[in-house]
Amino acid sequence: MFVFNLGSAFITFFAVVGPPKTLLAFARLAGTRSNRELRRLAALSTAIAAVIGLVLGFGADELTTLFHISDQSLQLAGGAIFFVYAVALVFGVHLGSDADEDEHLSNPLVDGIRELLLPYIASPLAITAVLVASLNQDNLGWKAAVSGAYVAVAVINYLCVAVLAPLMRRTHRTSLEVLSRLLGLLLAAVGVELFLEGLAGLGVHLPEGH
Repeated sequence: MFVFNLGSAFITFFAVVGPPKTLLAFARLAGTRSNRELRRLAALSTAIAAVIGLVLGFGADELTTLFHISDQSLQLAGGAIFFVYAVALVFGVHLGSDADEDEHLSNPLVDGIRELLLPYIASPLAITAVLVASLNQDNLGWKAAVSGAYVAVAVINYLCVAVLAPLMRRTHRTSLEVLSRLLGLLLAAVGVELFLEGLAGLGVHLPEGH
């Protein structure tokens, strides 16, 4: 029996939208912003990301019903997406992070939020992870736990940015890259587990592990 439990959900959130990924995005912005501006940007973007996570966590059933998506379809698609992303992460390729650095808005705060939109605020991988995790069990307590885990990762992101803001201009990105690749290995396993769970939900017989 393949179980996508709360621990797996937290690891998935941490890998797809946790500090190893978001610190790279914030480090890119740190070169043109003061520590105060960076912390303010982190606080606002984290609050927006947390609200999105809460809405998706509690509204996953309604959203999938609206688009006529089955739980198994989402599990299969989510597992495949996680695995592809994880393999790219292991090899140092950051999918979906090619922001256009030549165009900047006049408002630095709005410009920063625009640059953080896909890698952090509304990451497609994070949205998929929240939906998959929320739909794994059909009870309010589980959805609250999943939403809480996502918000916890968002808060950890803010704390990391707030504490490390003075160091971001001088910190080499190699250490963050190494941690990202290690998390990629864990995310690949979660993706495979999730894909197998989707197959099992469709009635495909899978041998029990020993």
